[in-house]
Formats: sequence, C-alpha cells, structure tokens
Amino acid sequence: MNDASSLQAEVAALDWYHSIDLGEGVVTPGTPRNAALLERGLPDLAGRSVLDIGAWDGLYSFEAERRGARRVVALDHYAWLVDFDARNRYWAECEAGGVLPDPRKDLAEFARPETLPGRRGFDLARRALGSGVEPVVGDFMEVDPAQLGRFEVVLFLGVLYHLRDPLPALERVHDLTDGVAVIETEAIEVLGAPGSSILDFTEGDQLRHDHTNWFVPTRAALHAMCRAAGFARVETRLGPPSAARQLRGALGRARNQLRGGRWWTADGRGAAVGDIALQRYRVTVHAFS
Repeated sequence: MNDASSLQAEVAALDWYHSIDLGEGVVTPGTPRNAALLERGLPDLAGRSVLDIGAWDGLYSFEAERRGARRVVALDHYAWLVDFDARNRYWAECEAGGVLPDPRKDLAEFARPETLPGRRGFDLARRALGSGVEPVVGDFMEVDPAQLGRFEVVLFLGVLYHLRDPLPALERVHDLTDGVAVIETEAIEVLGAPGSSILDFTEGDQLRHDHTNWFVPTRAALHAMCRAAGFARVETRLGPPSAARQLRGALGRARNQLRGGRWWTADGRGAAVGDIALQRYRVTVHAFS
C-alpha cells in the first residue's frame, strides 16, 4: 500500500467534521468548506499569532498556518473530549422519551480525557501536513490568559451559539485578543425590523437538530454584545442576506402556512410567527480590541 492509500485508509476510519485537503489527493470527508469565510472573512494572517477557539479537526488552524501565521494555537475541549457515539445514544433515548437531554452530562459522563476521541482527526491531519500548530486541551472560559497569552488574531468560528452565556464568552474572547477577533455565528434577521437587537433562544434541537445550540443573535445584537464585551470597533464582513432574499423567504414561508405547513421550514432556515418573519443566515464580524 502506498503512502496515499495508507493515509486514505486512516482518514476513512475516522469521523470528520472539517473537510481538509491533506495532500496526495486525500481530502477528509467533512462538511463542505465555507468558501465565503475562507475567501472574504479572514484578515491577513501572515506573521501574526493566531488562536483558534473550538478548533475541532483544525481546518482553520491549518489554514492560518498555510497563510503564514508565525504561531498558531488550536484550543478545544468539548469536541476533543466527548464520546459523540455515547452522547448521541443518550440524545436518542431522551428524544424517544419526549424529554430534553441534560447538557451537563456531556462533560460529566461522556468526556474521555484519557483518549481524546474527538481529537483523532486533528492529530492525523497535523501529522499528515507536517504541521507545527500547537494543540491545547482546555475550555477557553477557564484557561488563564496570562498563561495562554494574547493573540493578534483570535478565531471564534461556529462557537457562540453553542454557549449558554454568550456575553461572558465574548468578554473572555476580548481578554485573549490583542488585535482582531473573527466571530462567525448563526444569526437571524427580522424582516421589517432592520437594526433590531434580539437574541433568539432555541429550545432542544430546534437549530440544526443539535441540543447544544442556545442563542442566535441579530447582527445588531452581535455588534452590541461585542462592544459590551470591551471591543472598540466591530465590522460586518459577511451577511446578512439581501432584502430581496429575505422577502422571497418570507413569501415562501407564508405560502407554506397557507397550505397548512409548519412554522419552521424543513431545513430550519426560517420561521414566521404572526406578522414577524425571521431569516436565518451566517454572519461574520471582525471585532477590534
């Protein structure tokens, strides 16, 4: 078996979240790459120190290294510690019984610190790429900034909506940032109320069938929270959807309701409650310390 075939076999033996090009024609089978974020959502990383919070398989950590960052730290705990097979079985049991899972069990009962089952993909990709990215197992809310250090660029991508306390989380991101934080998250836009500062609470698995999702902000709310957390300036880099796209979505949802459809569209991307239409999308902002 040649090197590429051996690597492909190792990749096939693991579950992946990120799609990472490992070279030799081997690409991990994760979720599709966010081309817009990679092309337009990241600042210049060359020569800068980068912290990737919630790194998981490490796509953005390795991308920062590829773009010339002088130091990259990949920080994670939940995705690396949790035995997702055991957790998913528990979720299925709860759903079958009509009760919500207890999120405290994730790290109390399903964490495997001795084996780090969720870091196997990162470790394989790091070895295959010959990477110098530094992995750190830790909760960014609990790590000591004095020991971890402050970073010129902090990547906080796809993490905020997983947190039960978003404002303290953004305060900690600010404490770790000595330049710019790139914050990418699920967001909502309220049709007919532009600029509204709202947090949408998602119960159970309403958002993407995931019981670890909690709060979804409007863009205005995200900007306001970043400023409240201590950031001096916030700029939107990606999002929201155009007014025309929002209107098309609202009209489509209205037609669904007239046909007796559900409040939530099948893909979970929009909702209509009374005369208020909500459009879900992904937003990326740069918050400057």
